[in-house]
Amino acid sequence: MTEKQQVSGSYWLETAPDGRHAPLTEDIEADVAVIGGGIAGLCTAWELTRAGRSVAVLEAGRIAAGVTGHTTAKITALHTLIYDKLRRTRGSEGARLYARSQSEAIEHTAEVVAELGIDCDWERRSAYTFVRDTSRVDELRAEAEAAREAGLPASFVTETGLPFPVAGAVEVTGQAQFHPRKYLLALTRDLIARGGRVFEDTTVLGLDEGEPCRVATATGATVTARDVVVATHYPIFDRALLFTRLSPRRELVVAGPIPADRDPGGMYITPDENTRSVRTAPYGEDGTRRLLVITGEHFTPGTGDTRSRFERLSAWAREHFPEVDLTHSWATQDNDPTDTVPLVGPLHQGARHAYVATGFAGWGMSGGMMAGRLLTAQITGEECEWSGLYDPRRLRPAVREAPSFLATQAKVAKHFVGDRLRPSPPVEALPPGEGAVVRAGGGRLAVYRDDDGTLHAVSARCTHLGCLVDFNAAERAWECPCHGSRFDTDGKVIQGPATRPLEQRDI
Repeated sequence: MTEKQQVSGSYWLETAPDGRHAPLTEDIEADVAVIGGGIAGLCTAWELTRAGRSVAVLEAGRIAAGVTGHTTAKITALHTLIYDKLRRTRGSEGARLYARSQSEAIEHTAEVVAELGIDCDWERRSAYTFVRDTSRVDELRAEAEAAREAGLPASFVTETGLPFPVAGAVEVTGQAQFHPRKYLLALTRDLIARGGRVFEDTTVLGLDEGEPCRVATATGATVTARDVVVATHYPIFDRALLFTRLSPRRELVVAGPIPADRDPGGMYITPDENTRSVRTAPYGEDGTRRLLVITGEHFTPGTGDTRSRFERLSAWAREHFPEVDLTHSWATQDNDPTDTVPLVGPLHQGARHAYVATGFAGWGMSGGMMAGRLLTAQITGEECEWSGLYDPRRLRPAVREAPSFLATQAKVAKHFVGDRLRPSPPVEALPPGEGAVVRAGGGRLAVYRDDDGTLHAVSARCTHLGCLVDFNAAERAWECPCHGSRFDTDGKVIQGPATRPLEQRDI
């Protein structure tokens, strides 16, 4: 970690470089256009090519380099504390379908790794949800019972491989972890070998849901396709109003080598302490060290001091793993659905050929793999037992979802109005490497001073739905607290749902 707690970059991206794919520059046709080159989009595209469909993948940046390239990369059906809640809100059958769909996705991926001979550090590990607060033990016991009832090999335990005692934990055996980018780059090579096409640096701006569909891009080129899959993490099209059912959440990651004999030997997460997630990965050639990966400090994008959060997470890592040499730091972003279950299926009530995959709530590895299989089944006309569970058009019992839905909308409204009332700091006081939203010319500007002292100014109004952005000093990015859009210091889109950059301004 650097002195000012700047991010140093994702270990997954550093250790799996790859050549670039050209942008789309001419009109093309395909059976299916997949928008988004993360795990959900690439798994869907690969499954479709294997089913005999011609596929074009359109990625605004680089494939497997966005949220997927910054994940913790656990592949598990144990999603912190979900099964007891599902049992209460969706019934025992809903919990069973959730467990089965996630578990089958994991086993299917294991088969793909073996079939294609993918060297992606695939390892089988037990997954644990633990607490140290004794008052939460009954909650863990209920979760273990619900997970076991749903069909998972789950049990309540009090002993783990962690270097500190726990009050209790849910253990699910036979789960997995891997190097996400190595896996997806290999999958992409096989996808292309099967006739699929992949285009990077191709931002999608519009979708005409006709028969056929037409996808318009920022390059001016168009894709004509019978079906379209929107797998951009946060959907870039608002016609389904899914932004009212999703809440963006950002988390930080620190990583570094530890002696192999200090490996806790599993994948761990606790909802306490503002979330703490622990796992290791292979590191080096001689097997004497493992890479410790610790995630936590979740927060809404564009709120608070990210540097202090990195400091707290690093301090926690060093306290519990004194031998660690932290060499990497990065951040990831997830979307929490208001009713717990991801949204995978038709894009909206009237959709006939447009599909979406979103709302994986931090569990995008198994969720993205599941989505690839589910969407392929729907597009090819096959039956899928859990289509109704994940259907974005599902009827949401008002009493059950209302509190979460209203809380999400209240948070958005608070930022939309309240952020415009914040006091404006003087531009001349802005130090190098910092940014702030200031009043100027009757409006709000997002102003950043680079390390050379030069000021960069853009509109502070997010191009998605108009909330004001705020500055993330650790990552040197402008972030929207309403729906999670992110922009670099010159206003270029880093992460959607925004597709247009922040407008340049003079100061």
